Amino acid sequence: MMDMDDFTLKLTNELRVSPLYNELKSKAKELVCRTSGDVSQLKMNIHEGLAKSGWKRSLQNEVYGRLLQRVDAASQNGVHIKEPLAYIRRAQASWEKRILKSLNSMCTEMSVPLARKRPIPEQEEIRSNWNELGVDEPDLSLFRPVYGPKDFLDMLTLLKNPNLALEQLCNFWGLLQLPFPVKSLQQLRQEFCAMTPRWSQVGVDGGSHTDIFDAERVGLGQKVMAADNIALCQQYSRRGIPPSLRMQLWLQNFGLRITDSDRLRYEQLKMHIFKHDLLVDKLIYKDVKLTATNDDQYFVFEDFIHQVLLLFSRDTEVLTHFTHSSATPPKSYIRGMLGVSDYAVIYPPNGIIPFHGFSMYVAPLCFVFEDPVTLYYFFREIYTRHFFRLHTISSHPQGIVSLSVLFESLLQACQPQLFYHLRQMGAQPD
Repeated sequence: MMDMDDFTLKLTNELRVSPLYNELKSKAKELVCRTSGDVSQLKMNIHEGLAKSGWKRSLQNEVYGRLLQRVDAASQNGVHIKEPLAYIRRAQASWEKRILKSLNSMCTEMSVPLARKRPIPEQEEIRSNWNELGVDEPDLSLFRPVYGPKDFLDMLTLLKNPNLALEQLCNFWGLLQLPFPVKSLQQLRQEFCAMTPRWSQVGVDGGSHTDIFDAERVGLGQKVMAADNIALCQQYSRRGIPPSLRMQLWLQNFGLRITDSDRLRYEQLKMHIFKHDLLVDKLIYKDVKLTATNDDQYFVFEDFIHQVLLLFSRDTEVLTHFTHSSATPPKSYIRGMLGVSDYAVIYPPNGIIPFHGFSMYVAPLCFVFEDPVTLYYFFREIYTRHFFRLHTISSHPQGIVSLSVLFESLLQACQPQLFYHLRQMGAQPD
């Protein structure tokens, strides 16, 4: 494990290339220009000025957020930091080949390129219809999702630990026959003790005391928001966040600050969409139509969801999450250079091939964020921290495999008769 001095040096170097560092330098220069008096007191005056203007707290939040992101990586330090189990790595690699085969087959069958430059009239059309993307309904009947949730479940049920003897596999009654360590109900109760029914929870409890409790939570939430402290915000969030404060406190929880450079980057991604058409654009469009648009709760957000996913497909910043993901970004080759590594490019640019239901990752967030720029950056952040684990094969405790094993374990422990009945019927999770 990295010692504290090396860790501090690496963290400092990362902060030096972050947007916050340039903002801090700019503010410090401003304070220097306004400071008059003893030069020996200059350093202290700058520290006091940064603290009073809130920049000290911003730096503390940035360091705290980066420390949290490193905890998981530090616990898995070694050769295979992405995935320690060899048979899980092989399964993920096999799954990725299957996805690519499905995508390439679609291209071949329909004679559709993976990417093309849009003609000028088409660029102007999509630019003018940017806020009404759902109005245009091209014929996508021949396009199909590369895979769906049922396909992924079938892949997970095939996972087997090669080190287990056949008689040991008989001990697993669930669909997933994997010896992953999961927590018991008692351990979960201890870990999530703040969610005990003995304490009121926002949006869950009813009764005469609800109005008083909600008012107290709003008042406390406003104080937490004013403190601008990520650790405090996360502690407050354990009992729920009132809807009126949800947007601000969710952003604070993730340490997100939307800057002018972020908005500029957003516009640049839009230009990439206007100029180039990708095959995955059609997969995204069809998925939105099949899922969110057909949902009574989400159909009003159709344009927002479409915009976010098109931008997401072009954003190369998303690739950074592959350093701690068991997945590998898919690659394609420039025409005529198949197999030549120097001509390999990641496709799509963000390394994520959308599947059936992918748009539902975005849909619930539309209730919280009305600004499309803020919505996009929050979705990108929550995806690269958490959502990617829901469609990759890994042994991570927050991954879909471990969560599925945990679900089956709890169902067997709490409702054994129901579990046995469902198993006998061959019922599949829905």
